[in-house]
Amino acid sequence: MPFAEDLKNATWSDHSSAEGEGYLDLLMGGKLSEREYGEMVAQHYFCYLALDAASRRLADHPVAGRFVFPELYREEALVRDLVTVYGPDWESRIAPSKSTRTLMARIEQVSDWPGGYVAHHYTRYMGDLSGGQFIRMELQKIYGYGKGGGVDFYFFDEVGSLPRFKNEYRARLDALDPDEAEAKRIIKETKLAYQLNSEVLGELLHVVRAAA
Repeated sequence: MPFAEDLKNATWSDHSSAEGEGYLDLLMGGKLSEREYGEMVAQHYFCYLALDAASRRLADHPVAGRFVFPELYREEALVRDLVTVYGPDWESRIAPSKSTRTLMARIEQVSDWPGGYVAHHYTRYMGDLSGGQFIRMELQKIYGYGKGGGVDFYFFDEVGSLPRFKNEYRARLDALDPDEAEAKRIIKETKLAYQLNSEVLGELLHVVRAAA
């Protein structure tokens, strides 16, 4: 089985669990305030600072470098979204949560291992390019956001055709052609990446419920 398909099948239940977190249920149901949505934007910002920093460090790596796409970098888009939600003083109003700090630390910890970097890159970006597009459309309906701030995180105009890009990404995964031990290790790290991202959403849900 091609590695991309093997990775998808082996982590599908983890992916579904992450999508089904209560925070996203409330968000997609239009039950959260703009600021409560902004908490997720803020945590994304810190996560992508770590992930895109790893990408820049690995740009010239013979293996990991195949998964470095500057057109995917999210920092500028997230800053526009944060300005829209919080205003010009957004930096003083956000901080990484405990679970986000754990995720950032793990990304930094495994970024010197190409398989670890790919695991976290795949978990975030392939989700953003897939289910993230549905999330964007719903958020635009709920909050009235357009391009320029609010949901810019989900726009990947520089990528071009999303289906074509995702097919190319899967082809690069297949080209890794890891041996059985390495494949299992990458799959294990991908499952952990899903878990850590799910815990970020779980902590957001706890905050929302505590404030209710």
